[in-house]
Amino acid sequence: MSDDAFHVHGPHDHELEHAAEHGAGDRFSGRIAVTTAILATVGALFSYQGGATQASAQLAKNDAAIRKTEAANQWNYYQAKSNKQNLSELAAVLVAPEKQDGYRSEAARYKTEKADIQKAAEQLEAESKDFDAQSEALMHEHHRWAQATTFLQIAIALSAIALLTRRKWLQWGVYGVAALGAILGVLAVAHA
Repeated sequence: MSDDAFHVHGPHDHELEHAAEHGAGDRFSGRIAVTTAILATVGALFSYQGGATQASAQLAKNDAAIRKTEAANQWNYYQAKSNKQNLSELAAVLVAPEKQDGYRSEAARYKTEKADIQKAAEQLEAESKDFDAQSEALMHEHHRWAQATTFLQIAIALSAIALLTRRKWLQWGVYGVAALGAILGVLAVAHA
């Protein structure tokens, strides 16, 4: 700015100027700043992974519900075939002898069709259970990512407090809480 202009420095501007003039050797602030940047970056990655695993868990749960509905439809179809089989067996008893063979063959056909329908329904139920298990495992992983992200966010908040108070013990607290977050992130990667 020119010498003729009126210029007001805010507190932040003053601190930046002070750091530029006198704080080039301020290792405490530099370490906290770098640590905070690293924690923010790793936290963003953990947060992304947490969101991705949650979305995958929801998709697996949706697939489980779809398979369960398809299985229910197959069981309804099975029940309809059972009703037709029962009616054919009843008709074979009630009709004239010359028509009985036709109804008996229908009843046998329905019985055969029911076996195929039963296999399909059981297969769909098994797939539904598999998708449910996948969803549960993914939700567990999501919770690990969320815990890891939370610990990193706490470490970032502690970094700000450490920088403002210039307390060395808070700096070590930042490292400790960040380490817990990293451990939880490793557990999430390991699906533990």
